[in-house]
Amino acid sequence: MNSVKHESAKYHVTGEAKYIDDFSVSNQLLHGFVYTSPYAHAKIVSFDLSEARKINGVHAILSHKDIPGENQIGPVIHDEQTLASEHVVHVGQAMFIIAAETERAALEAKKLIKVEFEELTPILTIEQAIKDGELLAPTRKIERGNIAEAFKNAENIIEGEFRNGAQEHWYLETQIALCIPGEGDDIQVYSSTQNPMETQLLVAENLGIKVHEVEVEIRRMGGAFGGKETQANHIAAWAALLANATKRPVKLRLQREEDQMMTGKRHPFLTKYKIAFDKKGKITAADINLNANGGSANDLTMAILERAMLHTENTYYIPNIRILGNAWKTNLPSNVAYRGFGGPQGMAVIENVMVRIAQKLNVDTVKIQNRNFYNLSKNNITPYGQKVKNNRLPVLWASLMKSSDYETRRKEVNEFNKKNRFTKRGIALTPVKFGISFTSSFLNQAGSLINIYMDGTVLVNHGGTEMGQGLNTKMQQIAATELGIDFDNVKVNATNTSKIPNTSPTAASSGADMNGMAVKIAVDKIKKRIAKVLCDAEFNKNIEKGKSKPNNIIFENGFIFDKKNPERRIDFAKAMPIIRFNCTSLSATGFYKTPGVNFDRDSGTGEPFFYFAFGMAITEIELDTLTGYVKILQTDILQDVGESLNKDLDIGQVEGGFIQGVGWCITEDCKWDKKGNLLNKSPGTYKIPTIRDIPQKFNVQLLEGYPNPNTIRRSKAVGEPPFMLGLSSWFAIKDAIASISNYKKDPKLDIPATNDAILLAIDEIL
Repeated sequence: MNSVKHESAKYHVTGEAKYIDDFSVSNQLLHGFVYTSPYAHAKIVSFDLSEARKINGVHAILSHKDIPGENQIGPVIHDEQTLASEHVVHVGQAMFIIAAETERAALEAKKLIKVEFEELTPILTIEQAIKDGELLAPTRKIERGNIAEAFKNAENIIEGEFRNGAQEHWYLETQIALCIPGEGDDIQVYSSTQNPMETQLLVAENLGIKVHEVEVEIRRMGGAFGGKETQANHIAAWAALLANATKRPVKLRLQREEDQMMTGKRHPFLTKYKIAFDKKGKITAADINLNANGGSANDLTMAILERAMLHTENTYYIPNIRILGNAWKTNLPSNVAYRGFGGPQGMAVIENVMVRIAQKLNVDTVKIQNRNFYNLSKNNITPYGQKVKNNRLPVLWASLMKSSDYETRRKEVNEFNKKNRFTKRGIALTPVKFGISFTSSFLNQAGSLINIYMDGTVLVNHGGTEMGQGLNTKMQQIAATELGIDFDNVKVNATNTSKIPNTSPTAASSGADMNGMAVKIAVDKIKKRIAKVLCDAEFNKNIEKGKSKPNNIIFENGFIFDKKNPERRIDFAKAMPIIRFNCTSLSATGFYKTPGVNFDRDSGTGEPFFYFAFGMAITEIELDTLTGYVKILQTDILQDVGESLNKDLDIGQVEGGFIQGVGWCITEDCKWDKKGNLLNKSPGTYKIPTIRDIPQKFNVQLLEGYPNPNTIRRSKAVGEPPFMLGLSSWFAIKDAIASISNYKKDPKLDIPATNDAILLAIDEIL
């Protein structure tokens, strides 16, 4: 299985891969455009669209008054309007949508739209939101032990606060949707969405029609990273409203600058903490207060905050702990899901604590980390009461410390820093324990539809979405392996709500886990039918004794045979007409729900995760203290993926996730002015990682010999966990800065560690 290449690779290379913007429709196609708010917070006093509607080539300009259904696009809580009505609450909020034959006509119309605003004072920071009491939802809490008593008896206490900034998703394909009206109220929606069901529901709500009249399809996305889990719904709803109004196909695609201005980011956090620890560096108590900038609406903020809380202790056992979570409302675009989904914000805090404890005790941080790890047989219960089973931390630690030659390199870094005044080096280890499952238990479900045809070829439908991560490739592999046929004889169809209804989003790193099991369940149903028919109609002909039994039938190497009588065999493809001749269905649905996951939000306890994925990274950097320029010299990663479904794809996910994490930690810095305008909304001003940010030596290995029980082919999720390994680059930078003071001072550095932030930290420590 592991030699199989990405099923769309050749199409990507040749340009044959079809994305929504490549679809040919007809000369009836209209282009959708959005008129957005220039203010972060303002009252809409009046507006006039009459002159704009007269422009030749403009077929519709819609306001909130023209929405036939519900003017809401909030995925969980309906607190976000599809089109602003009385107030605008962030720069870039959609107010009007235009359908025109050309871009020029739409732009001319936009200039003629007249709006009178009464500008109001915006809230743009967490600090201001806290001051004004602008909570999005009640405070969440997870608590264990007695922190008051533990702090009272503490040998050492440190306190501090930690900030991380936002991060733009920067998917290559911007937000896009194509809507084609059909007969009656029917509408076909092609949406670049991670969540076809939710897109279907919200389009139906906005149009005021029944859900079965909306069909959503997605073949592939040009990247998503969480940014299309909820916010693709906006684009689809706008395009659908315009298509409904004009009765013509409408395509709506955001330009890059529009996309960055209008859409939400990774949540900025401000975290305050108080930590007690003993003379050996073992944490005895932790009081952690997470504050998330939710933006102007809820979206998925509370679920993201919850996951941050569930990952705040990361890989460490803390006997007495209280974690408070608050989400604050600001006048920025509603912040949304992003790879890691709160995990990075939570883990960054406790890893920073490890560095501070080590600095306080004058020991290497890796020793403090190791002393606080969850154990195999005791001290293995999380703050929310879930046991850490199949703990891979000890084997990852022992293997990576050896393969990376950490001890030798640590000494070499120290010697280098003693001899060099303006160039410093740093090295750091980051461990990761990441929970796999949706914490909203009902989302842990998936469906499939498998069709086998007369020539022995197979068509797989499943509820997951392909965004470049190789999900469809893995589904092909699973179906082919379970049926014992060649990979090339299996095809995965576009994800479509008319084939697989009520899907969960492809998120939480669970796409392969859940959809893979759903595919297997459907395949198993068909295999049982085939086995019975072949025993009755083929294998047992003219046999009185030793008849073949269905439970002994094997599917392997392109044949179906009796394992006890292997001479009784038939080519898989040749068997299919026999099955049809015997009036037996070669189509089946599969449904899977993840067992045993639960979480009580009121008590902050439960088992929200089916299992944990583990990983470790060691990164070494070189820092120019005069410019703040950082060069990553080497990164060594060991990632736990159980038994890999596809090693090449999994290694690609580890590499990509790590580099994206490096971007968040070092290069990507969203900046807004005092009016709420995003200042760096283009490729020239927003700095995603480039080839120069890839480690000069990049060693990525998958942990082998540790299968994951009760999952599809004993595998583990790999999409999100590697992102947090990028934190090792940030801590290596902090280590290099600390060397300027001979490791006596803790640098004041937040995320991201941009060049200017590094120089300020250096100036502070001198």
